[in-house]
Amino acid sequence: MGAIKEKMKRDMEIRGLSKRTQETYLGCARLFVKYFMKSPDALTLEDVHDFQLHLIRERKIAESTFNVYSKALKFLYGVTLKQDWNIEQIPYHRRGKKLPMVLTREEVVKLYKAIPNIKHKAMILTLYSTGMRASELAHLKISDIDSERMLIRIGQGKNRKDRYVRLPAKLLSILRLYWLAQNPKPKTWLFPGYSEFQPINRNTVRITVTKAKEAAGIQKPVTTHMLRHSFATHMLEDGVDIRKIQLMLGHRSLRTTAKYLHVASNYLREAKNPLDTLDLK
Repeated sequence: MGAIKEKMKRDMEIRGLSKRTQETYLGCARLFVKYFMKSPDALTLEDVHDFQLHLIRERKIAESTFNVYSKALKFLYGVTLKQDWNIEQIPYHRRGKKLPMVLTREEVVKLYKAIPNIKHKAMILTLYSTGMRASELAHLKISDIDSERMLIRIGQGKNRKDRYVRLPAKLLSILRLYWLAQNPKPKTWLFPGYSEFQPINRNTVRITVTKAKEAAGIQKPVTTHMLRHSFATHMLEDGVDIRKIQLMLGHRSLRTTAKYLHVASNYLREAKNPLDTLDLK
């Protein structure tokens, strides 16, 4: 699929898809072609459906992964190959709605205290206190920390949007302790990787959180995204306006942020139960 691969890559780049999305779509297309051992322009809509059944029945992939394949194939046939059949007939999986799992405030403290490394402490506290994603943390620059205005700039996050979040005083103190402990000092990236010229890998961030979870003895499946969910939920419980939380999380739709209403304990406690109004004496 050499020529088609290059055209697909060019089409994605022209449309501004991120490098990560480009790699994912190309990987999906590669497995699709490998399954049939034919060029994609020789395949039909029925072949696409057969491949989707293979993903469900044999590979037993998750709903979200299935939908990524569908998006990749829609791009391949709708944009790159411009097939005359209706690409809307490449279906998505209907995803069940799951509520996010969150940590208690006490568990966040346990997570923080469980690790001795100041860099890892700073990373975990930054994730929790700002609600940023692992990829956003990895690409934080020193220049993004505005201690005068007490703000953190998150540049080109998901959907390629810049945003600002508040810099809590406690986080600033930890970041300063982290800075003092570093030798040599970071030059560009706040959390550099093995080389000072490269940001830390987001998988390293995830591994750091997993190790902290194990050290803290927390039974929940703690992830970097759970820290983001916990930030949003705890903010909502503290009475912060949901629109402000939406802006800090970088959500395009308020509906995405509204899911935390179903998790915040104060909203659940304050909801009056009809049983309370019955006179059962």
